[in-house]
Amino acid sequence: MSKEIATLLHKALLQDDKMEYSLYEFELEEHIDCWYEGLKADQDEFVFAVTENSGHVAMVLIMPDKTVFVNESAKAKLSEFWQSNYSINLKRLIPMMAKELVNDTIFVNGVKTFSSKPPKRVWRKARS
Repeated sequence: MSKEIATLLHKALLQDDKMEYSLYEFELEEHIDCWYEGLKADQDEFVFAVTENSGHVAMVLIMPDKTVFVNESAKAKLSEFWQSNYSINLKRLIPMMAKELVNDTIFVNGVKTFSSKPPKRVWRKARS
């Protein structure tokens, strides 16, 4: 069962299979406020959730300003954040997503990112 869910997730998140808006409404929409509170408490840059039911997949991504992206727009926003690491990250996450979903748990992930630029060094005068 987990492999079947992983295949569905792979098709929806890494290929262009359609995600179901009605599944978002049925399983994800009611949790937005709770996930938003978690995002603020954990100081995440965004949080996303993925679900599967009866062969259909849905996804939501929530921003710190409470902007909500659903399904394909959530996938596009996640891809924008992760850029060239999008497929690498999802290939790592899909088995974990499938494991949670097979146990009837919605996969929810808060994300913190960091800049790849080295921090600026501040040079100070040596004490005499």
